[in-house]
Amino acid sequence: MTTRYSTRALQAIFIFVIGGIGGTAAFADDDKMGRMAASHPAYRSECGSCHTPFPPGLLSAGSWRAVMGGLDKHFGSDASLDAATANDITKFLVANAGSRDTTGDNGKPLLRITETRWFQREHRDGHDGITPGVFRSAAVKSPANCGACHRSAADGDFSERNIHIPAQASR
Repeated sequence: MTTRYSTRALQAIFIFVIGGIGGTAAFADDDKMGRMAASHPAYRSECGSCHTPFPPGLLSAGSWRAVMGGLDKHFGSDASLDAATANDITKFLVANAGSRDTTGDNGKPLLRITETRWFQREHRDGHDGITPGVFRSAAVKSPANCGACHRSAADGDFSERNIHIPAQASR
């Protein structure tokens, strides 16, 4: 007896299989990108002096160019760099940027990793122990405070084995 699948069924199976493989690869790539970010001296010292040096694969090249092009008004701070250092960091970020679409609904590149679809999916309430309000808790304060839960974020390790979500105070 021959089993026939509809074109839609075959497409769904293909997407599921490829998505599973791609999803696994994405986790490995994110971990590699985190270690890479921590190992780039200028990026680690300049950007890492104020926040975790985020893995470059978490934003697209267009988003990184936009971030680096606006350092004089970087999320409310003047994070300007000399031209040579800015160029070095920009080249590094763009060369190692992710392939995920980090364009906002308005067609402009997103500047905040926390606004990307990937981040929001991975950090939604109920996912991997994330509780409602955890980002507003005193221990975390912001979704951009990676080190509050990813204990080795400063070293570029965002692996799930090193996650510890702080207990929340009463709501």
